[in-house]
Amino acid sequence: MDHAADAHRTDLMTITRFVLNEQSKYPESRGDFSILLNHIVLGCKFVCSVVNKAGLAKIIGLAGETNVQGEEQKKLDVLSNEVFIKALVSSGRTCILVSEEDEEATFVEPSRRGRYCVVFDPLDGSSNIDCGVSIGTIFGIYMVKDDHEPTLDDVLQPGKNMLAAGYCMYGSSCTFVLSTGTGVNGFTLDPSLGEFILTHPDIKIPKKGKIYSVNEGNVRNWDGPTAKYVEKCKFPQDGSSAKSLRYIGSMVADVHRTLLYGGIFLYPADKKSPNGKLRVLYEVFPMSFLMEQAGGQAFTGKQRALDLLPTKIHERSPIFLGSYDEVEEIKALYAAEEKKA
Repeated sequence: MDHAADAHRTDLMTITRFVLNEQSKYPESRGDFSILLNHIVLGCKFVCSVVNKAGLAKIIGLAGETNVQGEEQKKLDVLSNEVFIKALVSSGRTCILVSEEDEEATFVEPSRRGRYCVVFDPLDGSSNIDCGVSIGTIFGIYMVKDDHEPTLDDVLQPGKNMLAAGYCMYGSSCTFVLSTGTGVNGFTLDPSLGEFILTHPDIKIPKKGKIYSVNEGNVRNWDGPTAKYVEKCKFPQDGSSAKSLRYIGSMVADVHRTLLYGGIFLYPADKKSPNGKLRVLYEVFPMSFLMEQAGGQAFTGKQRALDLLPTKIHERSPIFLGSYDEVEEIKALYAAEEKKA
């Protein structure tokens, strides 16, 4: 038995240690935020373990219901949603929860209430479960403005007001990516320890990328700037090589690859979905927050994504996010289109 190697394994930067280190930078901190993050991490570990057993446990069949977005709910969706609601309420640090699976927001009873609002998609990409494609949990955290009775307005805020955002991807490994507003860090679950270990410190997205990620099956419904940008990716006029297309169809997996390798992820508006398909609060905002923190950009076709002010909890928006220079190109194409109009 290699005792030296075992000793080294205990000197690792776990996510708990990382969060406590961050907390120590704020002497006035009461530790509420750290407790909340701990509960989110616990929920992710539980879902990871269930996802890994999905085929065996026969829980991947349809639950026979349709969620508020008109998507067929898998049993795992239902379970993951319950897991996160329970984990967040039992933390005693939340007051409003918005989940992709629930039509209405959940208001935590006063006796268990805290100062944070959490918006989340408990299992993004769940239609991919049966074929083993990476799926994930996405979340964002707001703080309630003042000491008042919490209302939906505390959640319907621009993404730039988020305190933290992140996702957990359940794939070939279980990866937790987090930003608390001072950069982006990635953690990987060590199953033998049951701990998330810091494996990707201070993630920075490359300024340019060689990959574009979009569902090209919708091409005939796109607007001019999107079609022009994708055409440029495939047939560049400046003599550079064409970009590679990579599209998984699971937002967490596509954004994770974009964050690490650079490039751009597009889910534009089109004739079928004039407001886009992705939900603002728990898909567009958290991923845009992470992209900006990693040095990239996120744009809706009209404005910076994090400046959007949602009016409904399940509102949708087009989104272009990724490497700084790639998003600049998209912005220039939309600006040119506006001038013509």
